[in-house]
Amino acid sequence: MCDHCGCEKNEHFQVHPDPGAGHPPQESHAHAHDAHDSHDSHDSHDSHDSHDSHHAHDAHEAHDAHEAGGGWHAHTAAGGSVSWHRHGGQGAQPVLDANQREAERNRGYFRARGILALNLVSSPGAGKTTLLQATLERLHARVGCAVVVGDLETQADAEALRPSGVPVVQITTGTVCHLDARMVAAAVDTLPKDGVQLLFIENVGNLVCPASFDLGEAHRIVLLAATEGENKPLKYPPIFHGARAVLISKTDLAAPAGFDLARARQAIAQVAPAAEILELSARTGEGLDAWLAFLERLLASADP
Repeated sequence: MCDHCGCEKNEHFQVHPDPGAGHPPQESHAHAHDAHDSHDSHDSHDSHDSHDSHHAHDAHEAHDAHEAGGGWHAHTAAGGSVSWHRHGGQGAQPVLDANQREAERNRGYFRARGILALNLVSSPGAGKTTLLQATLERLHARVGCAVVVGDLETQADAEALRPSGVPVVQITTGTVCHLDARMVAAAVDTLPKDGVQLLFIENVGNLVCPASFDLGEAHRIVLLAATEGENKPLKYPPIFHGARAVLISKTDLAAPAGFDLARARQAIAQVAPAAEILELSARTGEGLDAWLAFLERLLASADP
């Protein structure tokens, strides 16, 4: 948890909107209040209007809230990138409580707009971006997709995904080793308001802290690469708990890496018995049809 690693003590992240998505840069700057002020001031989790207004208050209210010592401070740079700074420290539980309230707002927003949001989590290098490239290539012609990508620095993953033609927003988190619901809300506010059916949230590569932060997603999808070792679910169980699916990725490397697929499945079943397990390789295409069929089942479900 971040109370131990210290990443929450100097929070600063940037949202880099897709320059091709047609979203105008946000005007001037606004403050997003902390949970004690902002969440109580809006009526509905399910109203997209309350979600939108939650992030942009007028300058006088924002200034007062910031001077009182709470919340976030946002600046918009040329080109539309938005930098967010959080001032002051909080203990672990208040941070998690505030995040959960924001996550419920996100969840209501997604439901109101008919968006299926998936939180993709894994170790660094497990193949999330490569999987998304292959997925979007096959899916975006018939399903309205969008992507929010999280990394500590660079826009490399967003740049890799933008040739797919779907809106992609990059969040650079600075020192923070996970995405949180506030970051996702700020990023989603830059996406087109209509036409998105499936939102992929590519979390920061990390098997620890993302487990503690609900983003408002409908489902968590965990990637376990064949290059990592079969016992990873047993060593990092919280990230696998509650997963809707676990994708064993890079299966083309299983044999040379000495990865035992049967043992990996046993480990996953032990810590995430309800998770669907899929084996795939984005590089060779093995298993992608089953993955796409899984996504379409989720989209077709009555309550994604």
